[in-house]
Amino acid sequence: AVVSTQSTGALCKRTLNIVENLNEYAGDKIKFYLSKADTAGSETDRQKVLMQIVQELCKRPGLNKTGFDMPTIYVPTLAAEKTKCVNQIEEVCKDIDRSIAHTLQSILNTLDRDSTALVERIDERMETDRTNGKHNIKAHSWWLFLTTLAVGMVLAITTQLIFSLVSPKLLDTLIGKEHSQLVFETITPVLGLFSLIPEENKYFIFGALGGVNLILFILAKVLSRTKPRLSSKQKKQFSADRKKLVETIKPRQADMYSKYLAQCAE
Repeated sequence: AVVSTQSTGALCKRTLNIVENLNEYAGDKIKFYLSKADTAGSETDRQKVLMQIVQELCKRPGLNKTGFDMPTIYVPTLAAEKTKCVNQIEEVCKDIDRSIAHTLQSILNTLDRDSTALVERIDERMETDRTNGKHNIKAHSWWLFLTTLAVGMVLAITTQLIFSLVSPKLLDTLIGKEHSQLVFETITPVLGLFSLIPEENKYFIFGALGGVNLILFILAKVLSRTKPRLSSKQKKQFSADRKKLVETIKPRQADMYSKYLAQCAE
C-alpha cells in the first residue's frame, strides 16, 4: 500500500486511522512516500515536514517502527521550478512494477490451482453420483425381492386361514360354483403345502412364519435405503462448468502465463 498524507490536520488523522487498520493485516507491505516533495521548500523545510509526519506516526504504536524510511517523490514535468530535491520516483515505479508482477504471477498460479481443484471436485461429485446410482439400483432390487416374498407369505397365510374357516358350500353360495371351483384350483398348491403341517404344530408354524415375514419387511426397509443423487439440472450445470474450466479458463490461464513469462524475459 502506498500512503500519501499531510503532515498535520484532520485529514492526516483520518488517513492514519485507515493506515493503522491496514497495518494489522499487511504491515510489511505498507510504504510511506513524501509526494510533491519539490513544493515543500528548502531541504530544511522538507526535514521539518518529515519530522512532523514521524511525530504523528510515533503517536500510534502500530505504526511506530524502527528503520523508518520515507523517500521523496514528485513528477518532474509538473515541477514549478528547478529543485535540488532528490526524486526517487523511479525506484517507486520499479517497486510498483515488481509488486504487480508478483501479484500477477500469484493470481495466475492460484487460478491454475483453483481450476484444477474445481475440475477434480466436479469429477469426484459425478463419480460419487454414478456410484450412488448403482447402489440405489441394488437397493430397489432388494426391496422388490424381499417385499414380494413377504407379501406372498402374508397372502399364503391369509388364504390358509380364510379357507380353513369357510366351507366349500358357503363359498359356492357367496361367489357361485364356477368361481368357487376356480378359486379352489388356484389355491390347491397352498392348501396342500399347509396340509403337510401336523395339526398340533400349525399355530407354532404360523407364528414362526409371521416372525420371518416381519424380518423380511425389516430387511426390505434396511436394504432399500438409497443415497442422494444429483438432479438432471445439477448434472447439466456440472458438465457445463467442467467444460468451461477445461476448454476456456485453463487455456486462457496458460496463454496469459506464457505472455507474462515473455514479458518478464524482455
